[in-house]
Amino acid sequence: MSNLPQNTFCGRTRREFLQQLGCGFGSLPLLDLLAKESPNKLLHAFRNDPMAPKQPHFAPKAKAVIFLFMYGGPSHVDTFDYKPKLYPLDGKSIDIDTKGRGGTKKQGRVVGPKWAFKQYGQSGKWVSDLFPHLGRCVDDMAFVHSMYADSPLHGSAMLMMNSGRILSGSPCLGSWATYGLGTSNQNLPGFVVMLDKTGGPISGAKNWSSGFMPAVYQGTVLRAKGEAILDLNLPPGMSREEQRRMLDTLLQQNESHLQARADDTDLQARIQSYELAFRMQAHAPEAIDIVNESEATRTLYGLDSPRTEDFGRKCLLARRLVERGVRFVQIYSGGNHNDNNWDAHGDLVYNHTHHAGATDQPIAALLTDLKQRGLLESTIVVWGGEFGRQPTAEYAEGTGRDHNSAGFTMWLAGGGIPGGVSVGTTDELGNQAVLDPYHVKNLHATILRQLGFDANQLAYRYAGLDQKLVGVTGAEPIRALV
Repeated sequence: MSNLPQNTFCGRTRREFLQQLGCGFGSLPLLDLLAKESPNKLLHAFRNDPMAPKQPHFAPKAKAVIFLFMYGGPSHVDTFDYKPKLYPLDGKSIDIDTKGRGGTKKQGRVVGPKWAFKQYGQSGKWVSDLFPHLGRCVDDMAFVHSMYADSPLHGSAMLMMNSGRILSGSPCLGSWATYGLGTSNQNLPGFVVMLDKTGGPISGAKNWSSGFMPAVYQGTVLRAKGEAILDLNLPPGMSREEQRRMLDTLLQQNESHLQARADDTDLQARIQSYELAFRMQAHAPEAIDIVNESEATRTLYGLDSPRTEDFGRKCLLARRLVERGVRFVQIYSGGNHNDNNWDAHGDLVYNHTHHAGATDQPIAALLTDLKQRGLLESTIVVWGGEFGRQPTAEYAEGTGRDHNSAGFTMWLAGGGIPGGVSVGTTDELGNQAVLDPYHVKNLHATILRQLGFDANQLAYRYAGLDQKLVGVTGAEPIRALV
């Protein structure tokens, strides 16, 4: 006979047991306490289903987002923001106010663009020779050349681009999207993240965190090769029947605990996560299995070339995931070391040639593939980094540029966003946004608007306040794009 008091589990109270068990839920699919399909009674156990869609404020134009995050800060003046006056100034020192990683400066040595620009499409959009494939897609793309953010430092700028704030602890854009839209596939997570093969970005999982929302809204990291989601498989020596019995016992205890606190969405989300994770055991492998994709599709995405194979596979998987109802997919180009991301402080030519060469064809293929399958109409594709780069060099020698959060370029395509347009401008050297400047929050409001939500009304109650992605001051969408 055990000497443990009643209502204890492994020597802990029910509350302690649930809290400690929930710690592992921070990486939702890493739980091994997973079982088979959720019993129907589970679906009716909650008064508030955390993954139920919210009432939209507008008729939605899109139902999914693919965010292509160029971590490190791509140089807008070398990619999509054509500045012809920079070329003759190459190597000359000029008076110019800049603020970046190196602090505030009043003078700098100009680094002229290192690639030629050509005009593409009916819109005549100027695009750098870095992106010949994307150049052919410009009539489906909308460029925002006047973006600005609050921080020129990677960590805080990453958090702002992902969550709207420079401090950690808030839900990211993907979490807000899944919170608003709910799930349309009970067998896959609503929010998926694919990292660069060299590692994740600075601040790691804070960039796909659900913050103060239930963890069911956080991003699930998916690997493009091998085991799709780490530790998702059955533990060695355990059968599915044994796993089911264990979860049934856990479910009974959770339901008993929930009876007196039926509005506890954190516990509801935790229970649902166990069941979702099992269903993913059966369905995630199929979602990333490209064996049935045609040879033409593989070639389109560049899977036949070592240079483009990795990012191309992730772009192809993004298409497969949105086909299967995943709401938000974020793909990172660039890992956690300067040589492995777009942070070109030294050799700009090597850095951007490498990263653009690995991503240009796959991204163009994604746009082309989505369009020909009729998916681009309902999927927003977003491209950009946490900031841009300055027109001047950071060091006395070399072609590298410092960080620039005062003016940079991002583009969007699909999901009702008009193609072939350019919004806002930076000054003639690309140093800062001067015409129709748009903050990161305006970008977020634009994306939510196309998903059917007013960013100033979509709220989550926390700490006695109606929290919003765009904060208490709010933000309007970029009207030219909606």
